[in-house]
Amino acid sequence: MLSTEATTTAATADLGFARLDLDRAARTGDPEVVFGAGKTPAQIGAALARLHQAHPGRAVLATRVGDEGRALCRETLPGADIDDAGRTVTLGPLPAPRGRVAVVCAGTSDLPVARECATTVAVFGAEPDLVVDVGVAGLHRLLAERDRIAAADAVVAIAGMEAALPTVLGGLCGTPLVAVPTSVGYGWHLDGLTAFLTMLNSCAPGVVAVNIDNGFGAGVAAARVARQSVAS
Repeated sequence: MLSTEATTTAATADLGFARLDLDRAARTGDPEVVFGAGKTPAQIGAALARLHQAHPGRAVLATRVGDEGRALCRETLPGADIDDAGRTVTLGPLPAPRGRVAVVCAGTSDLPVARECATTVAVFGAEPDLVVDVGVAGLHRLLAERDRIAAADAVVAIAGMEAALPTVLGGLCGTPLVAVPTSVGYGWHLDGLTAFLTMLNSCAPGVVAVNIDNGFGAGVAAARVARQSVAS
């Protein structure tokens, strides 16, 4: 196991390279998440282990974990659930799900973002339902899943290229919908900026957008909507 020695106060664990917010679950209902990009594998593993120590009964999450970071977590964090496609590492038991989130992606190329989103939904306490490769270029594929998607408590629509999927879904069902543009496309798509602008300018009411490739942010928002929808 990686060392998790730290200076700890009631709300913060100082690891030297990071000050972990141990009080976040009490304030918001969800523990802090480790953003792996820019961190060394050892830093990711140590932060995740310390968060797990603080929240032993609840899953903690690291996102955007590179190949070396995931390899180290496999070696040093027994029981970690690692998704290579979504680049996530989850440690600890998932909460009992409340509500369901349909995570809908237009194409297989959008799967890394969709997988990140689905894992986030599960860690944040809702049930993810991943619906793959139903982009508008083959509209019949989406229509075949319409009832399944509309029955969810929240929807995340993930698309690159011209990113029409959220607008079409927004016109098919009245479920709260979070749109995620991806940096997928031919030619001068500006690393997803064209998809982002399409989603911001959707003519379907009720479509809200997060930043490019931000499956995590969409997953958090959708899970909280789903949880509230079934709150007692």
